Amino acid sequence: MALEEELERRFEEAYEIASNTTQKFPPDLLLQFYAYYKRATNQAYARPMKSDPNLVDAFKMNALFQVKNLTRWEAMQAYIELVETHITNKDESPGD
Repeated sequence: MALEEELERRFEEAYEIASNTTQKFPPDLLLQFYAYYKRATNQAYARPMKSDPNLVDAFKMNALFQVKNLTRWEAMQAYIELVETHITNKDESPGD
C-alpha cells in the first residue's frame, strides 16, 4: 500500500473516532480539529465569510489561517496525532 493511501486510511479512521466520541473538548482544541480536517480535505477556503461574521466565524478563519501552509498530508498527520493524543475512548462505537 502506498504511503499516501495508508495515511488516508488512518485519517479516515481517526475521523470516525473523533466523530463518534462523547468526550468534550475545550474550544481551542475543537478549532484545531476543525482546521486540520478542513485542510486535510482541501476545504480550508471553500466557503466565503458572511458579510457580517460572528465571533465563531472569526475564530474558525483564524484557525484555518494558522494551517494554511501545511500540505494536505501534513494536516492529515496532525489530525491523526490529535485524535491519538486527546481521545481516550477510541473503542466506543456509535450507539454505545
